[in-house]
Amino acid sequence: MSSITAVVLAAFVGYGAAWYFGVVEGNFSLLLFLASVVTGIYWLAERFYFLPQRYRAAAALEESAARRQTELAEKGINQLDNHVDEARTRLIMQPWWLDWTAGLFPVIVVVFLLRSFLFEPFKIPSGSMIPTLLVNDLILVNKFHYGVRLPVLNIKVLDNNSPQRGDVMVFRYPPKPSLDYIKRVVGVPGDEIAYLNKKLTINGKPLVKTPLPEFFDEDTLRYAKQFEEVNGTRKYRLLNDDARRSGLDEREVMDFPFKENCRYSSEGVVCKVPEGQYFMMGDNRDNSLDSRYWGFVPDKNIVGKAFFVWMNFGNLKRIGSFE
Repeated sequence: MSSITAVVLAAFVGYGAAWYFGVVEGNFSLLLFLASVVTGIYWLAERFYFLPQRYRAAAALEESAARRQTELAEKGINQLDNHVDEARTRLIMQPWWLDWTAGLFPVIVVVFLLRSFLFEPFKIPSGSMIPTLLVNDLILVNKFHYGVRLPVLNIKVLDNNSPQRGDVMVFRYPPKPSLDYIKRVVGVPGDEIAYLNKKLTINGKPLVKTPLPEFFDEDTLRYAKQFEEVNGTRKYRLLNDDARRSGLDEREVMDFPFKENCRYSSEGVVCKVPEGQYFMMGDNRDNSLDSRYWGFVPDKNIVGKAFFVWMNFGNLKRIGSFE
């Protein structure tokens, strides 16, 4: 079993290394699920087979030692070097290959369940959500806010809240579902979204957009125009870059389901959001690859609602809720 376990552990390490160096496309949810299954099998084997077997061996040792002591006592030999306790401890001790599998099962399964059904951490890799979220912000995502979904498969089994305009949502990137993206919900099913000349209109009603002091991006060392936008009861900040044009050419846009619902022009884009789909945009409006370019996000791709920055090692003041 030790040789088999070494091969299994080496496979996990090899997969992790290949993922880290970009040789393969990793899936942490799947990796954690497989680790839970494998360590769970070892835990059951330890609980119902290996541990009882070691206790039986220890009991047999004690019984043998007791018989020997009785036989020697009958011959008048009463002073013995007795190392039974030490030997018993060694027999009962969990071997390394069980310590690294069955011993890790409780920790791995707790992490798997918490991450799958309650909260999942993410790292912000790009500036598309500036100024709300900065590069390297470590955030928490509420996995049950939009309903309970099966791990790995991401199939919804229990409904909860529906995404609302203004929510910051993590989802599986439609063109490549193995990637997680984060954007703000701008349009819900049935909405007509118009983003023309850098102004957002929902169902014919322009959103209130109030100028704020310019935002200084410490990564690019540039200032950008900053605004507060009001979407229903939600208020949030966004950036505009005068150096970027607002219009889109269809040649810049991917093919995607329901693309016929969108019209592109030199002024921008107008889209009618289909049932079961959502229109997403980054708060860094002119530096965001979002629904304007790759289309709508289907309900099946939803991961959860982002709500809290739990760490930014370069700026501890970032810690806190951004909702």
